[in-house]
Amino acid sequence: MKVQGLVVVFVCTAVIITTSLCSPARIGGGGKAGANFGKGRLYSSRIPVTIQHRSPQSATYYENKDGAKIVKSSHFEYEYMLGRKITFFCMAQGLPRPEITWFKDGIELYHHKYFQVHEWTEGNDTIKSKMEIDPATQKDAGFYECQANNQYAIDYRAFRTDYAMLTY
Repeated sequence: MKVQGLVVVFVCTAVIITTSLCSPARIGGGGKAGANFGKGRLYSSRIPVTIQHRSPQSATYYENKDGAKIVKSSHFEYEYMLGRKITFFCMAQGLPRPEITWFKDGIELYHHKYFQVHEWTEGNDTIKSKMEIDPATQKDAGFYECQANNQYAIDYRAFRTDYAMLTY
């Protein structure tokens, strides 16, 4: 009898310890079960997660003050009407002045009859680029990217487009 009683006490103690250590409030889970709901989470959508660089060389490369950086760009999502113009804008800075390249669905875009890129510079470190498609068709829906690069860094912004159907 004494052995069975000790086993029951041991099992009950193990269950209590396990549930207290693995409760959602303890491990940062989502439930409202714990008294610390919303507190003590390791990761939260409000606190950005910072990833350290693997080496000092990568830190100096990615954080180079002269590296290409896109400082202004169009909104991420764009809905266009068929037959109208699609326009995206990117402005980048860096020394030497970056070059801007446009991509659609991962493929570099080149000038053609309905696609144009206008670029102009400001000072010795800034370039502005405007990409236009006129008239827009169903095939122009997709994922566009503006990529700025110089010898120190590469930066890019992405835009998603889709056409809108008007019903009368």
